[in-house]
Amino acid sequence: VQLQASGGGLVQAGGSLRLSCAASGSTISTYALAWFRQAPGKEREFVAANRNSGGVRQYSDSVRGRFTIIRDNAKNTVYLQMNSLKVEDTAVYYCGASRTVIASTLSNRGAFAYWGQGTLVTVSS
Repeated sequence: VQLQASGGGLVQAGGSLRLSCAASGSTISTYALAWFRQAPGKEREFVAANRNSGGVRQYSDSVRGRFTIIRDNAKNTVYLQMNSLKVEDTAVYYCGASRTVIASTLSNRGAFAYWGQGTLVTVSS
């Protein structure tokens, strides 16, 4: 599967953005999907994941209640709806996909074999 992330940009603190990750080459219905992010000088960290359609969604503590991962199998796309953005949310956001990840390792970036190219989100104060 190939992944193409988009939707990043510059937004003021408190604002919203919706990131998209369009898949091609395979249907996402058979994949676990996730969003990770990497801030300058930091390691890539887990943001949100959904193991399968109708499955439980997982979020990092830092974004829970503000971000929502949305899977649209009909459009073969996964979204990340980001509300109440904070300056510390500034990062490059990556979407990932995996056919083999299990529920207990959804937050582990090593469990995802397929990655999009990343989209930059900048939150200004």
